[in-house]
Amino acid sequence: MSSKTIYLIRHGETDYNRRGVVQGSGIDAHLNELGEAQAKAFFEVYKDITFDKVYTSKLIRTVQSVRGFLDKGLPHEAYEGLNEISWGVREGRTPNSMDNDYYRWLVTSWQQGKTDLQAEGGESPEDVQKRQLPVIDLILARPEEKTVLVAMHGRAMRVLLATIFNRPLHLMDEFLHTNLGLYLLHYDYNSKSFSLQKENDIAHLQSLETL
Repeated sequence: MSSKTIYLIRHGETDYNRRGVVQGSGIDAHLNELGEAQAKAFFEVYKDITFDKVYTSKLIRTVQSVRGFLDKGLPHEAYEGLNEISWGVREGRTPNSMDNDYYRWLVTSWQQGKTDLQAEGGESPEDVQKRQLPVIDLILARPEEKTVLVAMHGRAMRVLLATIFNRPLHLMDEFLHTNLGLYLLHYDYNSKSFSLQKENDIAHLQSLETL
């Protein structure tokens, strides 16, 4: 076995997403009606892929996003290392103007290279990267799992993608994400490198009506 295929998705929409409320690792929100429809649409397109394992974060919105595959009896492992970044004390509340100013300052600081800067009461991108690395290593250390599905979160995905493609963390915003968007990745064990086959692909969602 010289390669592995990874289907990496962001979870479907939650009411927090719809209302613009920040939800990090401290908010265990469920999918809303559109999020459930997105998960079903993804399943309908990819249900015949032979996944050897499904990996998710410990948060319910990622598990619900792959429920169709789990209901087929596919093996599943959940790791806190795949959880969303902790946005700290401002999680779970509708941002006011001061909160919005804070988030803009924080993300701008990260883009300027200060990726060790933690959200107030939360994590930095470097903190997220450190807890992701053991999970990445674990997934790659299982070459017998030729094709896997990984469900996680927007900011955490940006950190992970920057990491596996050897991009500086301050450039992580180059990687776009959408609710139930797909990154299709190929890992070559000989060169120990990743290639990108699909980037934030949402073709499987085109049949959905606005809910």
